Amino acid sequence: MTETVPLRGRRRELSELDALINRARAGHSGAVVLSGEAGVGKSALLDHVATRATAHVRIERIAAFESEMELAYAGLQQLCGPLMGSAKHLPAPQREAIEASFGLREASAPSPFLVGLALLGLLTEAAGDRALLCVVDDAQWLDEASARAVAFAARRLDVEGIVIVLAMRTVGEVFAGLPQLAVQGLGHDDASELLRLAMPGGLDRRVRDQLIAEARGNPLALRELPRALSPAEIAGGFSLTSSMPLEHRIEQSLMVQLKPLPEPAHLLLLLAASDPTGDPELLWRASAVLGLGHEAFDAAKDSDALVVGTRVGFRHPLVRSAVYRAASPEDRRRVHGALADVTSMDHDPDRRAWHRASATLRPDEKVAAGLERSAVRARTRGGAAAAGAFLERAAELTPSPVDRGQRLIAAVEAKHDAGAPAAALHLLDTVRGLPLTALQEARVARLRARAGYALRRDSSGPQLLLAAAQGLEDLDPVLARDTYIEALAAAIYGGRLGDAEQVAAVSNAILEATAAEDSDSARDLILRGQALLAAKGQEAAIETLRRAQHAFLEQAPDALELHWMWFASRAAQDLWDARALRALADRQVELARADGVVTVLPIALSLLMLAQTVDGDLDAAETSCDEIDAIKDVTGHPLPQYGRLFLAAYRGKEQETERWSAQIRADAQARGEGYGLSAVNFAEAILYNGLGHFAKAVDRGSRELPYTHELSHAMRSLLELVEAAAHTGEQALAELAFEKLESVTRPVGTNWALAVLAMADAQVHEGDAAEALYRKAIERFERERIPIMVGRCCLLYGEELNRQGRHAQAREQLRRAHETLSGCGLNGFAQRAAQELRVSGETLRVRARGSAAQLTNQELNVARLAREGLTNRDIGARLFISSHTAEYHMRKVFTKLGIKRRTELRTALAELDLPAPGGGGV
Repeated sequence: MTETVPLRGRRRELSELDALINRARAGHSGAVVLSGEAGVGKSALLDHVATRATAHVRIERIAAFESEMELAYAGLQQLCGPLMGSAKHLPAPQREAIEASFGLREASAPSPFLVGLALLGLLTEAAGDRALLCVVDDAQWLDEASARAVAFAARRLDVEGIVIVLAMRTVGEVFAGLPQLAVQGLGHDDASELLRLAMPGGLDRRVRDQLIAEARGNPLALRELPRALSPAEIAGGFSLTSSMPLEHRIEQSLMVQLKPLPEPAHLLLLLAASDPTGDPELLWRASAVLGLGHEAFDAAKDSDALVVGTRVGFRHPLVRSAVYRAASPEDRRRVHGALADVTSMDHDPDRRAWHRASATLRPDEKVAAGLERSAVRARTRGGAAAAGAFLERAAELTPSPVDRGQRLIAAVEAKHDAGAPAAALHLLDTVRGLPLTALQEARVARLRARAGYALRRDSSGPQLLLAAAQGLEDLDPVLARDTYIEALAAAIYGGRLGDAEQVAAVSNAILEATAAEDSDSARDLILRGQALLAAKGQEAAIETLRRAQHAFLEQAPDALELHWMWFASRAAQDLWDARALRALADRQVELARADGVVTVLPIALSLLMLAQTVDGDLDAAETSCDEIDAIKDVTGHPLPQYGRLFLAAYRGKEQETERWSAQIRADAQARGEGYGLSAVNFAEAILYNGLGHFAKAVDRGSRELPYTHELSHAMRSLLELVEAAAHTGEQALAELAFEKLESVTRPVGTNWALAVLAMADAQVHEGDAAEALYRKAIERFERERIPIMVGRCCLLYGEELNRQGRHAQAREQLRRAHETLSGCGLNGFAQRAAQELRVSGETLRVRARGSAAQLTNQELNVARLAREGLTNRDIGARLFISSHTAEYHMRKVFTKLGIKRRTELRTALAELDLPAPGGGGV
């Protein structure tokens, strides 16, 4: 409803909103969250801005409703209804996802991120050559799935000419990262004037001052509270006192004004307040069920409470909530029952089921079963939170204690899957005392362990998960295996910060549980193989792990196997198998992208980044990190930034590496995950060896000596320690590190392992023996296509030849080292090679940095993906931006780099990874 009086005291808010819209007219996008208490004027601001923005701006506006919070994608469907004609222009995965979320097609649960990207695409299409103002009032009532989709799109806006304005009372977690504009109460002078306009007949001065004080500048309170005063009170004959919160005071005042209405009009207002669709035809049909006639409609409209047009609404959202809160439970059940009767079972079965449940007081299996069917539909549309709400209410209405327990457990699972472990644990408490089967008891134990670990991530997690897995072993073997893997992963990542005996306890329990089976399932093989690796070492695990890797590559994985494929990639690292690492990382990323499983992508991309680093393609690894960051930005995925840490270390960026190290070390300590400490020590050892700070590298590498049995980064740190100790003259330490390295490489026997062993062995020898070992290491690294290690071996070999005074031969190795290391982007090590070349009598030219350094982070992200051959549409999908935004950034990249073709990007971007001027670059 358009504000009928001028907006007073809102110059700041209007200025910011007008600026957003003016920027949109110029092709730029933005979003803002208006927050403030009920009645403070958010809706009036939206009305005012929408009225002023009509020229050359398309406006799409909705209001969310509290009663729709449990219906997955209800808010989004309301918003996208007028836009779905453009859905045909969306990429197929996005179109299919948003259609599935609205129940318009039969499909598996859509990725929420594809839905969010589809929303961004629809908004971009709607903007076209004009600007688009998208307004969501009362956004605090959006269902969770819709809220996440809208927040996703709002965070990804760039240059589409779109403005998203969200009005809500308090800013929830989903919208916390968006720009915010707090709407405060009016100042005293503006409040006084508004009160005068609301009560033109005049007020007693004491009453006026008290009303202004109690309203705290709230415009709705200033307009509505005086209307509830009697003539005596207006004249100052009554002291206004109330400890009631202001929102309730306003609602009470509104109801006082509505009190004279006849009972049928009250019932009709309640009916309208209970129906969030605002469909006039639906309201007419429900009124007929209740026996309400035209007189009730006329009285409700004449009260200025109800607004009837193409949609039925209220003059203010608080009128709706006041009417609903003031109604008796019996009347609420009556109107919900009427709405259920007239809501289509075919077109809106979930809203019908929810109305029917709201109309039901006593347990009713038929109603509960309807809610359960709605939960299934919500699941297929990706609404885990909605499914949890449907199932929880279904359980409340279930007569049979046995069925009630089953539905409560399903509700807990849905809430946990929706990322609400605290709510899941709370609901689990209501299961106590119900008659449960042995399988249900075991599932409850699993849910309690999973939710508890998700909340606390403490050392009790692996043991509780193990106990849950053992309890499921004879009841649900598939669920048991999945829980065993969770327990083992928790124990391994806890490492030195967890219970020292937990990895062994979990591994031995898994080996005992799987001793009698010979399954070819990828999931079963990786479970047993990882347990063998943790409990008995590499040699015992090799055959099983290689079978698991083959199964993951050859079989079509189910959802659980796709989720756990990263464990096979980790095994490839621990077995020094570069080929398997590349193949598994590529496959998991490919499958996760194809299926839209964005929850799996960050860790899969992290392993792909490692494989790309092994391949010496740090540019591609950087692109993978960009994609991980894009996913983290929209999902809040907690995966630490290991990729950025190692890239900075390999590139010789000291300050950046140390910044990431401090962050990851603190996070690892807080989470109780020793894996993070190992990653930091390994990365810093690489950094300091590259920069020639060998004493620091000795310190970092030595920290991993006690943890070689953990394999992974601790094992790989040994090679760095050998190099650092050899350069600082600590021969005994170098030999100790070599012995430990030998124990975890020789049993494996791969080219990668034997090359690493030869490289380390060469550094504890000298003369002819060292030369032969370096040649052997280089030949094996070449055979495995690991150029970064070829370059590092050539560097060490050249240093050895320089020490022997054989400078001409040294230059041959050092030139190759410098060329290889520079080409891969290992700038610290390349700098060492350049310095060693100077020792041998040769000087290299310094390459200057150019205009690529002026690119913004987003321009860099887009440019790197374009360098890899992706189209603008592909880039948009990877970075969760619109293709329009990707195209815009590419134009900026071309201008800044002074290039005309994408084929020129690789050369133009190469300079970005050089050390800064003055940093000793080559």
